[in-house]
Amino acid sequence: MKNILFELKESLIISLKAIWSNKVRSILATLGIIIGVWAVTLMVTANQGIDKSFQEGVASMGSDNLYIDKWSWFNNDIPWWELRNRRDIRMEDYERFQELVKLPIAVAPMKYTFSEIKFGSEIVEGISIVGTTHEYINTTTLNFDAGRFFNELESNGGRNVVILGFTIADKLFPNGNALDNYVKILGKKLKVIGVLSEQGSWVMGAFNPDNQAFLPIEFSLKNFAGDRFGGITILVRAPNSMMVDEVEQESIGAMRKVRGLRYDEMDDFSINRQDGLLSEIDSTMGVLGAVAFILTGLGLFVGGIGIMNIMFVSVKERTREIGIRKAIGAKRRTILGQFILESVIICMLGGLIGFILTALSSLIMQQFLPVTVNMNIVIITFILSSLVGITAGLAPAYSAAKMDPVDALRYE
Repeated sequence: MKNILFELKESLIISLKAIWSNKVRSILATLGIIIGVWAVTLMVTANQGIDKSFQEGVASMGSDNLYIDKWSWFNNDIPWWELRNRRDIRMEDYERFQELVKLPIAVAPMKYTFSEIKFGSEIVEGISIVGTTHEYINTTTLNFDAGRFFNELESNGGRNVVILGFTIADKLFPNGNALDNYVKILGKKLKVIGVLSEQGSWVMGAFNPDNQAFLPIEFSLKNFAGDRFGGITILVRAPNSMMVDEVEQESIGAMRKVRGLRYDEMDDFSINRQDGLLSEIDSTMGVLGAVAFILTGLGLFVGGIGIMNIMFVSVKERTREIGIRKAIGAKRRTILGQFILESVIICMLGGLIGFILTALSSLIMQQFLPVTVNMNIVIITFILSSLVGITAGLAPAYSAAKMDPVDALRYE
């Protein structure tokens, strides 16, 4: 055991001296590994960050929710023109549906309008304006930074009140004094009565609560000309995740009754579920992960070939040194271990630089994407570097270990 530890120590010292004496060559040898590790770790951090952001975004919408709409989010079996020709879901459909269903803990209509919001000279564009009722807050897990959601009286009366998402409020009121001020939406003045806490779901874009404003649907139907036409979406929340299927079946029956469909007629509406949304994002993340794996594999393969060539050159240059070491009793395993260790150290150095680049890149990317660096990335970095180092150094190390000492000493 002592002999093995001594050999390992000597091999480490010799490897470090060889790397230090050929600094430029060693740095050039690590370039392929640096690029490969940088690529894989950056892709993994981005993938994990996006997936986490999406999961949090869906959770904020309420994980037990169903969305009744004329459009199907994911069912590609129905031709798009059939979906287009379906009847819109109207407020009277929502009201009748609400009377019929018994299982949901909350039911709310949603009417989307995309517009800009103004306050003085400040303008925020591309905002999703959601017209709904006071019941909407019971279908979500949203929290407030300030204020409240509109109540039943304000909802039924179509009062000119609005709740702003965090990002909107931050841009319009950087000093945090949004409450009780009036903003303009499509030329109409609305009083800010609430500001939502930051959700931070980058993936959901315009449907991220940070970028949404909520107002009574009666106000939008009366004051926004475009909202008088087109349909709504009915949001239904089940009591818990175990009852989602049961609530879905009741909703289908109630909607068929509301729409006046005969037993032999197909549904002219769709029940959209969030697990379908999660399946879609999982599928997308899987494809991105596969692409990243292939690209990373190619990058590391090229890097490994570069390391192998450099190690063959190193073996060639140090042939006499190998001959002398073998002549004074160095074993094959010692020579083999020395060159494999040298290859691993070069690769791990490349992995370390690659990880540092990933950390720096992540700081920049955080301005645009939800990326986070965690300990798993560090572990992946050094495992990959070590494996590439062992693989790339094996052939050169073996060629050095099997050299005949006499021939090696004669080498010029």
